[in-house]
Amino acid sequence: MASLVEELQVPHINIQVTIDHVTPVMPAAPIPVSSGDSLYLSNLDDMIGARVFTPTVYFYRCNCSSSKEKRVGEILGDALANVLVPYYPFSGRLREIKNGKLEVFFGPNQGALMVEAHTDIAITDLGELEVPNPSWSPLIYIFPNEYNYKMIDMPLVIAQVTTFRCGGFSLGLRICHCLCDGQGAMQFISAWAATAKTGTLSTSPNPCWDREFFLPRNPPMVKFRHAEFMKIDETSSLTSSLWQAKPLQKCYRISEEFQTRLKERAQPQNYDQPCTSFDAMAAHLWRSWVKALDVKPMEYELRLTFSVNARQKLKDPVLQHGFYGNVVCLACATSTVSEVIEGKISSTAARVREARQSVTEEYVRSTVDFMEVDRPTRLEFAGKLTITQWTRLSIYECADFGWGKPVYAGPIDLTPTPQVCVILPEGEGAASPTRSILVCICLSESAALRFKECLLEICD
Repeated sequence: MASLVEELQVPHINIQVTIDHVTPVMPAAPIPVSSGDSLYLSNLDDMIGARVFTPTVYFYRCNCSSSKEKRVGEILGDALANVLVPYYPFSGRLREIKNGKLEVFFGPNQGALMVEAHTDIAITDLGELEVPNPSWSPLIYIFPNEYNYKMIDMPLVIAQVTTFRCGGFSLGLRICHCLCDGQGAMQFISAWAATAKTGTLSTSPNPCWDREFFLPRNPPMVKFRHAEFMKIDETSSLTSSLWQAKPLQKCYRISEEFQTRLKERAQPQNYDQPCTSFDAMAAHLWRSWVKALDVKPMEYELRLTFSVNARQKLKDPVLQHGFYGNVVCLACATSTVSEVIEGKISSTAARVREARQSVTEEYVRSTVDFMEVDRPTRLEFAGKLTITQWTRLSIYECADFGWGKPVYAGPIDLTPTPQVCVILPEGEGAASPTRSILVCICLSESAALRFKECLLEICD
């Protein structure tokens, strides 16, 4: 059984990067807004959890240094300037208006940001490019003296192209989550990549802004409990065991066979409402994490949250094709510590399934209205694990800028938010790509060994 779950090493590497150019990127043609104009952000865009830049990195092993054509950074910068015409909101900035709400505004000397850098190491010096690695952080541009979670008056797209000694390069991206969810980001990156590859502007589908689609109702009608946003006192050992100690980022390859066995074990007896692979995996990761961290007291109520893409839920009216804003809602399963670690995996998977299925069109509208009447001002971590699934995002397919698919595409560092677990597809750089998935999660040092043992316990 152990071979079905493989722990992957995250090597520490010292990457020295020299910044060569920092260049604003303006739209290459006129855009339909003027200095002083602003754009509405929906309450789904403006959730406290979306007020972040999502850092990702893409590695390309091609030997670009031998090309007599333009620099990689120049090619990508020119393509970005072209894409910023139809995706012009990314050339603006965020500002805060009444009641703490954010909007996009436009002024002089804004635009996106392109950074060109180089390092004296080769990509092969990084080892196997399989899993997120906090050591890659120098490949993502951070402003000098930038404080954590700064959003106001920041470029909404920050790109760093770092060339390696071997001629390969990385593209480090920070894209403002307030403007797009994961699927929207893939749409934007796909247009950028296609434009760079062909040399002409290419957008398919055509981008749609229309954030007024999610205007709150008047008066607001909050029809659900929305446990995902509730302020709960942390009276368990969960957050203290992670935040007080230095959390470790651990990554595991979960084989297709293990996923199949787990899904079979997690099915309800009557099969009337079968659970999905995600339901089973989320339930099992939740249980393994809680057991490994030895959370106490046993009667404490825990929360498992995860994003649900609500695009297909919206029927009246239907969301316009090409919409790239946030259309995700947080589903929330609740259970006591004892129920999670001692109950049947099928029971926990059923809770995950019920939470997932509870995200209906009315739930989306209720979430929008909840934000209007009780906008959270800080993230709530009490008793919570958040699982983010990237396996349905085209993170490899959308990122061919003309040098083939990246050998790795994804996040870098989970430790700043150690109560987040990310499920990733196996990368193009794997020795023998399969239908395995990668699970990346943060644990205390004492819990790290126990977690893998718990992962292998799929018998009730």
